Amino acid sequence: MHTPEAGTALRGPAVWALVLTAVAGFMAALDNLVVTTALPAIRADLGGGLEDLEWTVNAYTLTFAVLLMFGAALGDRFGRRRLFIAGLAVFTGASATAALSPSIEALIAARAVQGVGAAVMMPLTLTLLTAAVPAARRGTALGIYGAVTGLAVASGPLIGGSLTEHISWQWIFWLNVPIGLALIPLARLRLAESTAPGARLDVPGTLLISGGLFGIVHALVNANAEGWTSAPVLTGLVLGSALVAGFVYHGSRAANPMLPMRLFRDRGFLGINLAGLLMYLGMFGSIFLLSQFLQGVAGHSPTEAGLRMLPWTGMPMIVAPLAGILADRIGGRPVVAAGLAFQALGLGWFAAILSTDVSYAAQLPPLILSGIGMALYFAPAAHVLMSTVRPADQGRASGANNALREVGGALGVAVLASVFSAQGGYASPQSFTDGTVPALWVGAAAVALAAALALLVPRRSATAPAPVLAGRTATGPEKVPAAS
Repeated sequence: MHTPEAGTALRGPAVWALVLTAVAGFMAALDNLVVTTALPAIRADLGGGLEDLEWTVNAYTLTFAVLLMFGAALGDRFGRRRLFIAGLAVFTGASATAALSPSIEALIAARAVQGVGAAVMMPLTLTLLTAAVPAARRGTALGIYGAVTGLAVASGPLIGGSLTEHISWQWIFWLNVPIGLALIPLARLRLAESTAPGARLDVPGTLLISGGLFGIVHALVNANAEGWTSAPVLTGLVLGSALVAGFVYHGSRAANPMLPMRLFRDRGFLGINLAGLLMYLGMFGSIFLLSQFLQGVAGHSPTEAGLRMLPWTGMPMIVAPLAGILADRIGGRPVVAAGLAFQALGLGWFAAILSTDVSYAAQLPPLILSGIGMALYFAPAAHVLMSTVRPADQGRASGANNALREVGGALGVAVLASVFSAQGGYASPQSFTDGTVPALWVGAAAVALAAALALLVPRRSATAPAPVLAGRTATGPEKVPAAS
């Protein structure tokens, strides 16, 4: 295998690794939001109530979140290229199954399997890319990778809306199939295999957190339909909370847990992770409702709804580079806190003006403010996170942060939809608006709390985080045989 020398331009294996991992990352990130503008069409075609629409989104984000760190550990132990290809195959097959779904229940099941594939594939993209790119060019490669992933988040509602309107909602899933089928043989031929011999799988931890989060989200989704004091809802809340508590206990006692609880003793690590969870809770839950409001109440087509969301979801592509420069000058904490405050103000502004006849001109300022806030948060958050842990813990810290943000997204859809269904519904535009307004206030409050928690992060880290070196991981030295 040809190994490019440090300091040279990207070439050979490094270029292939960047292209393959960036495209795979784009697909996985896109599926977080691509469904949002297709929800009204899915509901009209397959039927189902609010709970079913919630699970159409949450079946993906929840399985993605709880299996993310487990997927990374599988790759470390059994081969990163091998597991990357396996995750890609599962994701591609589940996308085709979702497109062919004859019922809402089948679609939800396919979305859950999609999340499993993404959880195995996504964390290995960065590991494979880091191992293939020379140290001198790693920053450039990771920057390109991050921009492509950011583009997926920005364009998700627009791509979903355009495909839904001009072809059919099924094509938001068919889109993944030819891309996945092309990537699988290329990954086999062009990516080098690597392992971490000391890696261990935390099966008890995975089972505890998976069962616990499923129980809590399932209870929240069904609370209004079943009743908050009903046996299924109370059982889900109590049993789910007990399993999450067991996961915390396991993480503080086990020799090699998926998520060591000792990391949370650092107030900076605790603050930035809780802030991320609450940020995604408020943001994802709000996008879930507002994308439907733009179609069902404001009367826009799916494509128009996606375009009108761009000032929010697309703003990070413009502002993030400036936010990164600002964070370098004054530190990450004030930039992250300001971003979260702007996002909270944007959601609160939306809640204050929303009505059945609100104009888009009135919606534009809070959309832009929310987008600026998102950009100010995203740009320095990763660096702030890494500054709170030792280099040896950076892999686990990154996995934990990504997982908690995805959990926040799943909880956001469940919590805000629960508030929505308690105060309104789909009966009329006025009913939908009546439910959306208090839900947005809850989302704004969650993000405002996130801004306060971000202040727990120290002003500046004592030492800059060491770079993650190709050839080593948080779990030990790795073996990198040649690609075959």
